[in-house]
Amino acid sequence: MTGAARIPVMVSALASLAAPLAACGPVSVEQAEAECFDRARLAAAPRGSIELGVGTGGGIANFDIAVSSDYLTGQDPAAIYDACVTQKSGQPPRQPLYSRTDWKG
Repeated sequence: MTGAARIPVMVSALASLAAPLAACGPVSVEQAEAECFDRARLAAAPRGSIELGVGTGGGIANFDIAVSSDYLTGQDPAAIYDACVTQKSGQPPRQPLYSRTDWKG
């Protein structure tokens, strides 16, 4: 293989390595706020669901519960939200958690 033939192969290899690394970069503040809102909700209280049903095959019961370590250690959901948004986007949230109209914590 000549030197000229190796260059496209090397560029292609570097490009394939760069794509996964680009996903590690900062996201928009809007996206970070949306992702971090769920984490703040779990810091405020555990979340769960229950499913009950009856069919020809008998009864069905399922339950799911989510408890975060932030809740167990008593972390402030607003502090979790602020730190998460800043870490993901490199910018502070546009609005404090407790002043969001969709916050019910």
